Amino acid sequence: MSAPPLPKTMKAWQYSATTGGIEKNLVLNEAAPIPTISSRLGDSELLIKVLSASLNPVDYKVPELGLVARAVIRTPATPGVDFCGRVAQTTRTVDDFAIGDLVFGRIDGQQHGTMAEYIVAPTKACAQVPDGVSVDEAAAVGVAGMTAYHAIAPNVKPGDKVFLNGGSGGTGTFGIQIAKTLGCHVTVTCSPGKADLCRSLGADEIINYTSADVSQTLKAAKGQVFSLVVDNVGAPGDLYKAANDFLLPEGKFVQVGAPVSLQAAKTVASRLLLPSFLGGGKRKYEMYNLKHGSEDLKQLGQWIAEKKIKVVVEQTYELGELPRAFERLKQGRNAGKLVVHVGKD
Repeated sequence: MSAPPLPKTMKAWQYSATTGGIEKNLVLNEAAPIPTISSRLGDSELLIKVLSASLNPVDYKVPELGLVARAVIRTPATPGVDFCGRVAQTTRTVDDFAIGDLVFGRIDGQQHGTMAEYIVAPTKACAQVPDGVSVDEAAAVGVAGMTAYHAIAPNVKPGDKVFLNGGSGGTGTFGIQIAKTLGCHVTVTCSPGKADLCRSLGADEIINYTSADVSQTLKAAKGQVFSLVVDNVGAPGDLYKAANDFLLPEGKFVQVGAPVSLQAAKTVASRLLLPSFLGGGKRKYEMYNLKHGSEDLKQLGQWIAEKKIKVVVEQTYELGELPRAFERLKQGRNAGKLVVHVGKD
């Protein structure tokens, strides 16, 4: 298939500062330059026309880091890392994707993010969208789906008990279903208004974090029964140390969500480095780092196509509504994912 001619410019949301919040600094550039794929021999990249993209907390937490953000992000920058779109161009070494393919995934996106009509993505960060999976569903998978998959799949076997701290957000809704697909018993925390959603996705037991002390509830009612704890929230602060009483000795505590601050970094460091007699926990602790993996994207896409996983999308927005989508994301109460319609197919 020959490539259709590309426009010379594109629409892209950009920011050059984040004072007062990224949502207050976004400007829609209607004549931004289109990114170009690499000309270096051996690079495998795709130029993708973005159809839909979804938001994640990292999309504002990193840009709002102040001096740290200014050191690592060149501006003007475009936010967003999750996407679904059509392949518009490929580098010469690409043979597993073709122009016109519908693909989804996640880019690293520090400067040229997915809230733009075109992006460049490495092939290792992409997979083809299976039949039966919608563009919006595929756009929501990149960070939340892959995070849940990598945090859970390598660490469980059928029959294991899993505790997910935070069951109703993007990572939590994927996590419940991935754990159930893998044959696990799942306990989650959520607010009363999200309990029915979590049950509908397969959660076996629910703890109302608004009225119960999560750590004490787990210690008092469960005993050492869990093979895996995935903390999508980063609170309560004593959860890891309390896990000595409800996580099996051979179990693992995976930290996914946490506040972005110096104190949070110190807390993570102490958990990784301090022995238990100096205040550290007794259970294996892992700070999750998001990884690329086209095969894992394919697995998630297959499960979605097979209806083993339902992609929970709370709300969709048009491209011009991105600041409002960020406002909703920063409230921290969305049930599932927020998806932005970027381009037309």
